[in-house]
Amino acid sequence: QIQLVESGGGSVQAGGSLRLSCAASGRTYSTYCMAWFRQAPGKEREEVATIDNDGSTTYADSVKGRFTISQDNAKNTLYLQMNNLRPEDTAMYYCAAEGLACWLLHLRGASFGFWGQGTQVTVSS
Repeated sequence: QIQLVESGGGSVQAGGSLRLSCAASGRTYSTYCMAWFRQAPGKEREEVATIDNDGSTTYADSVKGRFTISQDNAKNTLYLQMNNLRPEDTAMYYCAAEGLACWLLHLRGASFGFWGQGTQVTVSS
């Protein structure tokens, strides 16, 4: 089992920045792919960014150039640096983890097995 706890959400004006953190505990050695998702009210959950153990990353087109996913393996912590935030970035943000490489998860269309409780991000215009 892997436990994930997000933090760092909050309210910010458009153009501002936030950094989300996700602390992982438990069987973290079995984690290969970690990701950030978000879900706004009335919308489907969206994959925002992923990162593999080798450091390779993917981003949704809507956040490319503004968001950066990273991880500190020594601290078992995942980060999402969000710059130039827009009102449409408002959502609940979730951290997710799985014991498969990200590319394999995407290829199989498989879902992540471990999720955090979420942290709210609100961007005002």
